[in-house]
Amino acid sequence: MPFDGLRVLSLESRRAAEIATLIRNHGGDPFVAPSMREAPLEENDHVFTFGHSLLAGEFDMMIFLTGVGTRALHKLLITRIPEPEILEALGRLTKVVRGPKPAAALRELKLTIDISVPEPNTWRELLTTIAGREGKRIAIQEYGRTNEELVDALQQRGSAVTTVRIYQWQLPEDTTPLRDAALRLSRGEFDVALFTTAMQVPHLLKMAAEQGVEAETLEALRHGTAIASIGPTCSEMLDDYGIPTDITPSHPKMGFLVKEAGEQAHAVLERKRAAT
Repeated sequence: MPFDGLRVLSLESRRAAEIATLIRNHGGDPFVAPSMREAPLEENDHVFTFGHSLLAGEFDMMIFLTGVGTRALHKLLITRIPEPEILEALGRLTKVVRGPKPAAALRELKLTIDISVPEPNTWRELLTTIAGREGKRIAIQEYGRTNEELVDALQQRGSAVTTVRIYQWQLPEDTTPLRDAALRLSRGEFDVALFTTAMQVPHLLKMAAEQGVEAETLEALRHGTAIASIGPTCSEMLDDYGIPTDITPSHPKMGFLVKEAGEQAHAVLERKRAAT
């Protein structure tokens, strides 16, 4: 059978039982650690505070770090503020995109990109690219984590920085399975990791960091585990943490993800482990 006994980690929450059965039916040994629960809208009050400050003209520049975060920010804001007002206010700002994914998200909204950061699209290239053009009031769109180095550097240049973090998902009430997953990953106890939602990535690594094994967990994900991502937004988040996606299914559905991961995992593991 495709997995042929490989140890498979899934971070699926809502369909945890279903994905465990799929993995088992394709010959894998599943470990499912639910990683998320939906955040209530009230958790994003700071986003709406930002929205009203945006309409009041309180920013000169906005930095868009991720495509998935840009889309989530827009989706949240339009629940309380008319979309034309948001787009008009954003249109007045200097808009900076860290790479092609937030650029694509802005183009979907018919917004002009003023500054594009060149590859490898890190915060260092971002700082170099906007040098002398920062403005005094900068908003940074975040999704998953805060880039403290970027914020500190901008503040040292004299800019007032507002971070706009979007909470679509929170950690589950019981984080024990997720904590166990991080520890087991750090010890190299999984052959395959399946990611079905972008926020699974920072939530997993948060649990690793809290237990002092973030470096080991990242090392395992990058070099010792076959990484399967259900689609581009999930792969984008993995890429943000320096984790390459090895397997993307031909259709962004859970069944295709499990089946095709099983078919490809052995070859991926042979290649990755030979390179270490």
